[in-house]
Amino acid sequence: MTILDKIAEIESEMARTQRNKATAHHLGLLKARLAKLRRELITPKGGTGGGTGEGFDVAKTGDARVGFVGFPSVGKSTLLSNLAGVYSEVAAYEFTTLTTVPGVIRYKGAKIQLLDLPGIIEGAKDGKGRGRQVIAVARTCNLILIVLDVLKPLLHKRLIEHELEGFGIRLNKQPPNIGFKKKDKGGINFTATCAQTELDSETVKSILSEYKIHNADITLRSDSTADDLIDMVEGNRVYVPCIYVLNKIDQISIEELDVIYKVPHTVPISAHHHWNFDDLLERMWDYLRLVRIYTKPKGQLPDYTSPVVLPDGRTAVEDFCLKIHKNLVKELKYALVWGASVKHNPQKVGKDHVMDDEDVIQLVKK
Repeated sequence: MTILDKIAEIESEMARTQRNKATAHHLGLLKARLAKLRRELITPKGGTGGGTGEGFDVAKTGDARVGFVGFPSVGKSTLLSNLAGVYSEVAAYEFTTLTTVPGVIRYKGAKIQLLDLPGIIEGAKDGKGRGRQVIAVARTCNLILIVLDVLKPLLHKRLIEHELEGFGIRLNKQPPNIGFKKKDKGGINFTATCAQTELDSETVKSILSEYKIHNADITLRSDSTADDLIDMVEGNRVYVPCIYVLNKIDQISIEELDVIYKVPHTVPISAHHHWNFDDLLERMWDYLRLVRIYTKPKGQLPDYTSPVVLPDGRTAVEDFCLKIHKNLVKELKYALVWGASVKHNPQKVGKDHVMDDEDVIQLVKK
């Protein structure tokens, strides 16, 4: 019996099972088994695994990486070539793009790498088509753009989300607020700091025993589900922001467009007619949450043309130095910073000072 058969069997059993308090325990067990089988699909046991997909491993360049995911023929290649000026083969039949096509755009001084990934088909997470390699590249992106055809968006959206979820990619979600610590002895210590609707200590123990974990401290700090606990134990989940790009809006009415605009995380565009690209780029910038730091050589004006771009959450002076060269931190005496993050302009700061977007910095060496 292959892994796919086992997965299908568990999925059908989950579909047959009624959801209530009595079956929650059983469903939790099934979910844990399913997650383990899925992981085996992604990384087969033993051996060094097959060769990498030809043309899929693209070197990471620029300050951020944005992947275009979608079904064949929704206009991913047209969008890429119109945004970045890169020629990705465009035709009216399905599966035109067969490998990853990279392109780079400069926006607000940052270099953003765009990846046109081949079309995903249903069952990609089970290794159908080139799906496995496509989703593996999608895991490394800082932002995922799911390109949908505006005439059949919901069906596609649900299928693609299901494929990405099966691969451990969580879209527009925060990591679950669960404390998990393995121990050598002492059994399972279960504490919940707020009321739980789905998990109780029995369900938690059964899910952990499926992973052969019998000694651990578990703290639930928010109302969590069995899936959250499994994500925490697996530990290989990536949390990626995502924008749904609805393409081909030249084929619908204005009234429909007004409705679409109210859907969260959605940008309607027309890749062919270059409509609404500025809104898409602005939304991409918001989701990437990049911070630009301008440099100022001593006795000169700040250089506003090429900022040093840092990811949000790693914007201390030390991170800035490491981005330029790893030996800079050792040589740093202090830094002078102008901008929103300081009270006085300029202010003398140490390597732990956290900077805001569009600050100006001057480094003083020992």
